[in-house]
Amino acid sequence: MLKLAVLFGGLSNEHKISCISASSILTNVDQSQYELIPVGITHEGRWFLYENAEPEKVKSGAWEHEPGLCPAVLSPDRKTHGLLVQRDGKMEELHIDVCFPVLHGFGGEDGAVQGLLTLAGIPFVGPGIAASANAMDKSLTKIVVETTGVRQAAYEIVLRPDYQKDAVAAAKRAETTLHGTYPMFVKPCSSGSSVGVARADDFDGLIKGLEEAFRWDTKVLVEEFIDGYEVECAVLGNVDPIASMVGQIAPTQTFYTFDAKYNDASSALYIPAHISKQAIAKVQENAIRVYTALGCRGLSRVDFFCTCDGEEIVFNEINTIPGFTSISMYPKLFEYGGLSYSTLIDRLIALAMEEVHG
Repeated sequence: MLKLAVLFGGLSNEHKISCISASSILTNVDQSQYELIPVGITHEGRWFLYENAEPEKVKSGAWEHEPGLCPAVLSPDRKTHGLLVQRDGKMEELHIDVCFPVLHGFGGEDGAVQGLLTLAGIPFVGPGIAASANAMDKSLTKIVVETTGVRQAAYEIVLRPDYQKDAVAAAKRAETTLHGTYPMFVKPCSSGSSVGVARADDFDGLIKGLEEAFRWDTKVLVEEFIDGYEVECAVLGNVDPIASMVGQIAPTQTFYTFDAKYNDASSALYIPAHISKQAIAKVQENAIRVYTALGCRGLSRVDFFCTCDGEEIVFNEINTIPGFTSISMYPKLFEYGGLSYSTLIDRLIALAMEEVHG
């Protein structure tokens, strides 16, 4: 039986979403195949082994107050090949065969934990160090995607020192690059779940959007507005990845905000997306092209816009550890194709092991 570590929580502003995703995985994983080793990371960065984890307590965050938690660290020493656990005043080694890092955002999706797992020699679900880092930073993603020929929104990168020196001048440069066409979208380069993202309908809105985005990052992306449908495609695999059916987001809010993603039940998800068969095929093709160009493995969700006239497919962003909650698009897209949640987990673990042993 494989010893499967499930890492959740973490330092990022997506901590709660990570806990919800992990709760779903712990609920749906086939425990006849895996010995579960749940490891929770607090918002402050403390690691704990949470044995016999209760998914509902993981979901709510109550796990942090459980009396049986043991402090633990993931050892980079390959002889350990797992955790060092502090129990009853003693340090013991706990072997791990494979890890599912259900960590969104900073410290979990940016190559940091992938680097630690790579040093430790532990197979893990999801893309490796470079792919994770390049996909997490939207400006670096843009540069890679430019080499693929896939259409993406026009953009300007704004750096915090330039903004602090002269906010108006920095905003005007972005406005000029985008030909003064509003609305524009302002995004922290390395933040997920739409945290810190703002729609700017005029120059004052652009200034305010930059101010908000710089609360979350030192580098900000100002992007062209694409008038179209938000569509998403799940990709699965290592050498020969496959693309799922395409789904569509229909938020009732101005755009797909953090609140719309996780709190607003009125946001609709359509599978298949309400676009033409030709557009669906183009999204699938481009999703694999972006995934491959970034060097991803295991899984990612690739997001696009389909213009309202259906003529253009425009790349938006890629998520290397997409949400795995009960309402998340990634598992739902493959479920539509006949791959159940628990079977999807099995497939992801097999891909992680294949990458190391194949």
